[in-house]
Amino acid sequence: MLKKIVITAFGLLVLLGILGGTKFLQIKTLIAAGAAQRMPAETVTTAQARQESWENALSAVGTLTAVQGVNVAAESPGKIVEIAFESGSAVKAGDLLLKQDTSVEDAQLRAAEASAELAKINLTRSRELLEKSTISKAELDAAEAQFKQTVAQADNIRAAIAKKTVRAPFTGRLGIRLVNLGQTLKEGDAIVSLQALDPIYVDFSLPQVQLDQIKMGLSVRVTGEAFEAKAVEGRITAINPNLDEATRSIRVQATLENRREVLRPGMFVKVAIVLPEANAVLAIPATAILYAPYGDSVFIVEEHKDEKTGEISHALRQQFVRLGVRRGDFVAILSGLKPGETIVTTGVFKLRNGASVVVDNTLAPEATLTPKPSDT
Repeated sequence: MLKKIVITAFGLLVLLGILGGTKFLQIKTLIAAGAAQRMPAETVTTAQARQESWENALSAVGTLTAVQGVNVAAESPGKIVEIAFESGSAVKAGDLLLKQDTSVEDAQLRAAEASAELAKINLTRSRELLEKSTISKAELDAAEAQFKQTVAQADNIRAAIAKKTVRAPFTGRLGIRLVNLGQTLKEGDAIVSLQALDPIYVDFSLPQVQLDQIKMGLSVRVTGEAFEAKAVEGRITAINPNLDEATRSIRVQATLENRREVLRPGMFVKVAIVLPEANAVLAIPATAILYAPYGDSVFIVEEHKDEKTGEISHALRQQFVRLGVRRGDFVAILSGLKPGETIVTTGVFKLRNGASVVVDNTLAPEATLTPKPSDT
C-alpha cells in the first residue's frame, strides 16, 4: 500500500514538473516576443520654436461717440410749413432743415419797421431843429431813444422769425425725421438727429496701474463686429486728468478717421493701445501645449541615427515649459525651449515620452497671430 502511494506521488510530481516547464517556456517566449515587438510610429505635424518680436499693446473695450452730435429741436412753438431735408441725408452747416409759420411775426415786423422808419425821420428832423435852437436837447434825446427802441423792437421780431427757420448747426449726417408737415411743434420738440461722423471718437477706460504706459499721440487699433475684416487706426487725443473714484480707472479718448462712415456713435468696440516698445518672445503654436495639473509640456522631436544601417528615425522627448502671454494661435514660452527646436503641434494628448513618430506636415493647421474664424 505504501509503495503504491509513493509511486502515485512521484507520478504527480513528474506531471507537475512537465506542466510547469511547459508554462515557463511559453511565458519566456511571450516575454521575448513582447521585448522584440515595436509599436508603430505615430504620424505627427511639427513646427519650430521661433524667436519673434511681438507688438506690445494694452487691451480695452470702448464706445464710439460723435465729435459733434445733437437732436435738432424747435426753439419756438409753431406750425411746420416746410420740411427741406430727407432722412439720412448729409448736410452742411447752415443748410435749411425746416420752416415754421411766421405770418404773424412777418406782419409785426412790417409794423415795427414802419415805426423804426418814422422814428428815424423824427430823429433827423429833431437834429435839424436843435441846430436852429427850435427844440431843447431833451427833446432830441427823447427822439433818439424812440428811434433805438423801435429798431430794437424790429430786431426782436426778426430774431423770433429766425428761430422758426431751423438750420443745421454743423456739417454731418441726419437721422430719421421725427416730424411731419403741418404738425404744430412746442418749444424743445425734437425734429431730427444730426451727427458729425468723420472724424469720430472712441471712449474707453484703463486701470490706474497702466496710467504710466499711455500718453497723448499713441496709436490705437479699433475692431468691432461690424468691421472685423479691417481694423481702424487712430490716436489718443485726450486723457482725463482725474480718475473714477469707484473703479480707480482713467478715461481715455482717441480720434479715428471715418471717411466711409462705417463707425457709428454708440457702437461697442475692442481697443488695442499700441505701445512703442515691442516684446521679444519665443513663440510656438498653442496646439503644441499638453496642459496638465502637474505642469505644461511639449514634445520635442529628436533625430536618432542607427549606426549599423544609417537609417534616421524620429523619437519624442517630453519637455516641461513655462508659458507666457498668448496671442492669436501662438503662445510665448518663457523657459524650457530653445529657438529652432522642433516640436509636435497636433495630437499631443495621445503621445508619450520616447515614442517613435513620422513627420508629415501636409495637413498641418495654419497658425496666425490674427485668426478669423468663419463661424463665430
